[in-house]
Amino acid sequence: MAEKLAIHGGKPVRTEPFPSWPIFGKEEERRLIRALRSGNWGKLQGDQVAEFERRFAQYHQAKHGLAVVNGTAAIRIALVAAGIGAGDEVIVPPYTFLATASAVVEANATPVFADIELETSNIDPRAVDAAVTPRTRAIIPVHLGGLPADMDAIMEIARAHNLIVIEDACHAHGAGYKGQRVGAIGHLGVFSFQSSKNLNSGEGGIILTNDDQLAGNCWSIHNCGRVPEGAWYDHHTIGGNYRLGEFQGAVLNAQWERFENQAETREENGRYLAERLARIPGILPQKRTADCTRHAYNLFSLRIAPEVFGVGREVFLEALSAEGIVGMAGYVIPLYRQPLFENLAFGPYTAGRSTQPELDYRQTQCPNCETISNTQGVWLEHRYMLGTRGDMDDIVAAFEKVHENRDRLSGA
Repeated sequence: MAEKLAIHGGKPVRTEPFPSWPIFGKEEERRLIRALRSGNWGKLQGDQVAEFERRFAQYHQAKHGLAVVNGTAAIRIALVAAGIGAGDEVIVPPYTFLATASAVVEANATPVFADIELETSNIDPRAVDAAVTPRTRAIIPVHLGGLPADMDAIMEIARAHNLIVIEDACHAHGAGYKGQRVGAIGHLGVFSFQSSKNLNSGEGGIILTNDDQLAGNCWSIHNCGRVPEGAWYDHHTIGGNYRLGEFQGAVLNAQWERFENQAETREENGRYLAERLARIPGILPQKRTADCTRHAYNLFSLRIAPEVFGVGREVFLEALSAEGIVGMAGYVIPLYRQPLFENLAFGPYTAGRSTQPELDYRQTQCPNCETISNTQGVWLEHRYMLGTRGDMDDIVAAFEKVHENRDRLSGA
C-alpha cells in the first residue's frame, strides 16, 4: 500500500530546509567595506566593477564585458548598439521573461515570436527561419533555465540573412555549448545578476561581445553618450546612465569566488536528478542536447504530461509542495498573450504600429509554448541543485510518492 500523502495527513518526505539563496559571508562584507571606505562608490571612480567586468568576460571567452544596472537594460543597450530601431523586426521566443521582448519595444523595434522546442523549451531554429522577413534585423535566443540554445543553427540563419544575434544568457552563467561558454557565441550576449540568478548582486547585468565597434557603442550608450576619448561634457549619441555601482561590483566579485564550485555542483546534481525523474511515467525533464557541455541550471525545468502521470499540473504541484518540495508552474502565459502585446500598449514607442498597421499579436500562435505554459511546465529553483545527493534523492522520492498516490489525487 502506498504511503499516505502529506496533503492527506501523511508524513512529508522532506521537513529539513534545502540550501537558501543567496549564499554570502565574510568575503562580501570585506569587499563592501572596502568599497564603502574608499569613498569611490561609482563605477567611474572605483575599481570593483572594472575588476568584475574583466573576470566575467575572460571566463566567458569574450573580449569585452560591460556591467550595467540590470539585464533588461543590457538587452536594450545591445539592440540599440547594433543599430536596431524603428521598422525593424527582432525574432524572440514567447517562453521567456518579459524583458526579452519588451526591450525590443523600447528599442522602437517589433518583437516577432517564434515557437520553442517542446523538449528543450528553447527557441526552435525552424520557427526562427520561418519567421524571417525583409524587416528582420536580429534574433534573441534565450538559453532557457541555463540550457544552451541551438546556436549553430541560429548563427547559420543569421549569416544567411545578415542578422545580429544577441544571446539572452540571463539564466546561463557559465553554461557551455560545444565547449564554448555562452554569451560570446553571438554578436552580443547579456546576463542578469538579479537576486534569483546563479550569480547575483540583487540587481545588475552585463553585456559581452568580441566586436570592438559594438563594445564601443555599448560603452557610449551606458555612459550618457560619451566616447572614451571625449571630454566629460561631450556627448556624441543618445544614451543614459546605465552604469553598475561599486557596491554591486563588490558583491559580484565576492560571489564570483564561489561560482565555479556552485556551477559544478548544480551540473552534477542536475544530471543526476534528470536521470532519476525521467524514470517516472509522465515526468519529462528538459532534454539535454549533445551540444550542451554544461547546463547552468538556473532552473531545473521539466514537463508533466497529465494524461500519462495521472493528475494535472496544479494538483501535482500542491501535493508536491506538501511533501516539502516547492515547485512552480513557470511562465504560465505566452508573452504574446500578455496585455502589453495584445493591446499594443507600447506607450511612446512606435514599434511596428507605423510600419506594420496590420500588427496584431492576438493572431499569434505558438503551440509548443502554449502547451508548456498552459498545462505542462514545472520548475524547481536552482538552490535545490546546491544540495547533496541525499537532497536529490528526497526530491525524487517526493515525485515518486505523488505518482504512486495519483489515483487518490485525481478527484482532489
